[in-house]
Amino acid sequence: MSSSIEDPIDDLSVTPPKKWATGVPAVTHALEYSLSQTSPRRTMLTLLNINQIDGIDCPGCAWPEDKKRHFNEYCENGAKHINDEATSRRVTRDFFKQYSIAELDSKSDYWLNQQGRLTEPMIKRPGATHYEPVSWDEALSLLARELRALASPDEAMFYVSGRLNNEAAFLLQLFARAYGTNNLPDCSNMCHESTGWGLGQSLGIGKGSVSLDDIHHSDLIFLVGQNPGTNHPRMLAALEETKRNGGSVVAVNTLPEAGLIRFKHPQKARGVIGNGTAIADQFVHIRAGGDMALFQGLNKLLLDAEDAAPGTVLDHAWIKKNSINFQEFAEHVRKISWDDILTATGLTMAEIEEIHRRVMKSKSAIVCWAMGVTQQKHGVATIREITNFLMLRGNIGKPGAGVCPVRGHSNVQGDRTMGVWEQMSDEFLDALGREFRFEPPRHHGYDAVQGIKAMYEGKAKVFLGVAGNFVRATPDSEYTEQAMRTCRLTAHISTKLNRSHTVCGEYALILPTLGRSDRDYQNGVEQWITVEDSMSDVHRSHGKLPPASKHLLSEVSIIARLARKTLGDQPDIAWEEMEANNDTIRDHISRVVPGFENFNERVRQPGGFNLGSPVNRDVFPTPSGKAVFWSNDFYAPHVPDGHLLLQTTRSHDQWNTIWYAPNDRYRGIHNARRVVMVNPADLKELGFEDGDMVDLVSIWHDKERRAENFKVVSYPASRGSAAAYYPETNVLVPLDSTADISNCPTSKGVVIRLEPARVPAGATSAAG
Repeated sequence: MSSSIEDPIDDLSVTPPKKWATGVPAVTHALEYSLSQTSPRRTMLTLLNINQIDGIDCPGCAWPEDKKRHFNEYCENGAKHINDEATSRRVTRDFFKQYSIAELDSKSDYWLNQQGRLTEPMIKRPGATHYEPVSWDEALSLLARELRALASPDEAMFYVSGRLNNEAAFLLQLFARAYGTNNLPDCSNMCHESTGWGLGQSLGIGKGSVSLDDIHHSDLIFLVGQNPGTNHPRMLAALEETKRNGGSVVAVNTLPEAGLIRFKHPQKARGVIGNGTAIADQFVHIRAGGDMALFQGLNKLLLDAEDAAPGTVLDHAWIKKNSINFQEFAEHVRKISWDDILTATGLTMAEIEEIHRRVMKSKSAIVCWAMGVTQQKHGVATIREITNFLMLRGNIGKPGAGVCPVRGHSNVQGDRTMGVWEQMSDEFLDALGREFRFEPPRHHGYDAVQGIKAMYEGKAKVFLGVAGNFVRATPDSEYTEQAMRTCRLTAHISTKLNRSHTVCGEYALILPTLGRSDRDYQNGVEQWITVEDSMSDVHRSHGKLPPASKHLLSEVSIIARLARKTLGDQPDIAWEEMEANNDTIRDHISRVVPGFENFNERVRQPGGFNLGSPVNRDVFPTPSGKAVFWSNDFYAPHVPDGHLLLQTTRSHDQWNTIWYAPNDRYRGIHNARRVVMVNPADLKELGFEDGDMVDLVSIWHDKERRAENFKVVSYPASRGSAAAYYPETNVLVPLDSTADISNCPTSKGVVIRLEPARVPAGATSAAG
């Protein structure tokens, strides 16, 4: 174990934000972190295999691989993440004997992660203060017994994170439904749920429609509410290709991001000794929550341009053939006032007209977005308005055009494709029932927000989390932790220690699993898994390292064994056969999941296969069979005087809920995480100064929520907004503050006020 590791000291220093991203420093930082975790040999093995054909799919983001792959096919954060998983540090039974659960709960997310890989199953028994070792048989028997003892299957929750693979995800949803529930919340509920609903209502499918080749050859790309330089850096290489092919990029963001200003490709001479490539041709410094208003304004300008030159602006042939409700939409948008649009966006008319000129010059356009859009109250409507914008000029289904939600977690899209959703269609459930000869439950289950409420109210009593860090990924931290502690049993299938292991039910289990970088053998036969990226490419991932411990099981094995212990032979499903060979699971998938026909054969081809998008064939799986123009009611967040709209964000040295160092070097933040970035004009207006210590207080109808001891940083955020890091600020996001329709937490739209810190710095726990 590595208990000598200490938390970094909170000692903020601020430098000017960077004007470019990546380059040689990114390589240096990646290697420094990798070599701090494991040996040079293991580092070389992981880095030469990550994102390669028949290699290890990066457990980080879901950006696709180019057909022409470099032998260094990874980014800085991907290198950090794969070697964070491949670490040589180990958490043993002696570690849990040394530290009580209360002591672990006082540690930071950083400290917990840095202890290393989990090595054997552990149990916290009722009333106990420590975890202790437990055999796999006893651990799974206990979990099975508690599941069988519930009054209803709907008292159990089965949570999934995007780190899971397709085979294990399919097996888990099969187990949950054979058990009798659709309670399958997943990490999409917290991030891209609005994407699924917005695209589903507009186009009939909740996925993107573009390929990497489309990105390379598009005339115009919008990047809305996303930061590729930190969250999916390999996207910058694709955007560089766009620029070199003559395309333009418009960045729409509340914060200037270094990667969108200039990119220095570390594998190209121009990125090492040259100035790199300017990415954004226009930076649109939008007011928080103003994205829908911007696209409504652009749609008004397109309609006006069509009126001025009939037949030359809109793609009437596409609209007539493929869509409905165009006239209603056009009448609605024309009525929205420019005063409202300009107020909501914080932009000038000249700025919006400049974007319009770029649109008019383009023959193809793509809109990419991430959680800056989806985690708003009106996220679904914003995505529908973006789709309206693309449909007006036929930018759906043609080369270089389409919708591009950019998911920031490896297989989150694949998990959903495999059936991990509380609202799967009757068609999917029918196919699942036919394949395994049982009747799946039809009533909708709990999503993440509903599941937290159910646990808090005692309606859900057993929680099983597969990968991820549920307690830190979810909103309303204090409420969520109380909900988890109300459970009869909490269990987590994990590779490393995290905060969720310290927030325990009456019983608690830690079930250690193989990492994506580990080799997996069943009966002497090496197994491999599959994943789906953001552009619907399905391909293999093959571990290369010896397992971190002889006691580890694969996620497939854990789920299959738990299913046998819980269900017996009712229904009669061959769990043992599926555990023995992942090919067997893939054969079942091929007969249940559309697009996966001949799965085993097709995925063995170099690079796998693409699922395609029906909208690129002018097929729209909506009730009408047509794409839908939506008349979205105008909406702009209301922020009372003296308040700001908070957006939670990642630092650069962070992957999801875990940070690798207390730095955000592209934004110039060093050695601290409890900082809040506010526009200098807003600070002056509110009576605060750069460097002041403040508490962040969120405003909601039930009560106020407080995050203590944040240092103010004067930063070029858009007026009226503030930015701070999650998970430290998740405590401020009310559980009931969710996006319309999708129920996605509004982590990009929390109304807060700043108050002088009322507790001396250092009085709060290291966990924040």
